[in-house]
Amino acid sequence: MTRIIADWLESHPAQSVAALLNTAGHHALFVGGCVRNTLLNEPVADLDLATDAHPPHVLALAEAARIRAIPTGIDHGTVTLVVDAVPVEVTTFRRDVETDGRRAVVAFSTDISEDAQRRDFTMNAIYCDAGGQIVDPLNGLPDLQNRAVRFVGDPTARVREDYLRILRFFRFHAWYGQNGLDQDGLDACARNAGGLAKVSAERIGVEMLKLLAAPNPAPVTAAMAQSGVLAALLPGADPAPLTRLIDLYPHADAVLRLACLGGEDVANRLRLSRADTRRLGLLHDHASGGASPAALGHHLGEVDGLAALALRAAWLEQRVSPGDQAKVEQAARAIFPVTAQDLMPEFQGPALGARLDQLRAAWIGSDFAMSRRDLLTLPQPR
Repeated sequence: MTRIIADWLESHPAQSVAALLNTAGHHALFVGGCVRNTLLNEPVADLDLATDAHPPHVLALAEAARIRAIPTGIDHGTVTLVVDAVPVEVTTFRRDVETDGRRAVVAFSTDISEDAQRRDFTMNAIYCDAGGQIVDPLNGLPDLQNRAVRFVGDPTARVREDYLRILRFFRFHAWYGQNGLDQDGLDACARNAGGLAKVSAERIGVEMLKLLAAPNPAPVTAAMAQSGVLAALLPGADPAPLTRLIDLYPHADAVLRLACLGGEDVANRLRLSRADTRRLGLLHDHASGGASPAALGHHLGEVDGLAALALRAAWLEQRVSPGDQAKVEQAARAIFPVTAQDLMPEFQGPALGARLDQLRAAWIGSDFAMSRRDLLTLPQPR
């Protein structure tokens, strides 16, 4: 195949940017995810352009065309042009001058081969022009067609340029790979797993959640454990229950899958958001405690109640019974009939909270059969 066909090639604001560059005598090539995913019949999100035009010239062209331009990463050659409210990243061809495993010093280039050589995987080094004509300077198309995630050139060199590529190697295989991980790439990741300590927790957290969002990341997480990468990221994590969780709950989201993996100080090691940290803790605590299915549904709601039920079953190597699932769903819909106002002024402060907890536990234990009157006349424990 030498040409691709896609809706975004026919009509998209990025085509206006490509036309702007082409008219000025420059190359403008789509690259990365948009080309890769189109060739794999996968959804396409962002459209990125690579060009031989240097950033100041891209900015000047945008100004002349009255296109808003943002120098988002100008030191690394990236300018974002906003057309019809759609951001389009334009990055100058470049080559690495110096790397330290986290950041790179780059020099701009007019040679597409140099630009391709600095990319991570061969499947990400495939370009196409505005008409869909494929430009494949590293012959990455066969790897893409075989769904083989392979580093560009020497895997060890690519990893040491940016140690986050270790995690990206596993993440890309989880989403796009088939027929086992590339052995040379896997060896390079295993030998350099210690380099992940140089990468910010935020970057690692983003990659880990993307990896766990793949349809079935269990085989990849098992490979990460065998190579020592998982222990470097999350000491104490166990990939075995994840296979069972996905079998029980195929549509489990990334945070639930992360809870299933476990490990030490997970939220801090991955710099999770406050919302994800709170949910991770709730799922872990409720699944590992002795809460009944009804209590899970009442306290967590239907979605997370079922998630905690599946998480517990995965840890214990059990199945989820239809009866327990029904109890979670019933509990999520039930409304506790007693309010704090019902107990005041007889109960105040901590005593009020304790009484509410007692009544709530009794109500859940009755399978929600106890009425408001039943609960308000329930004797206090001695």
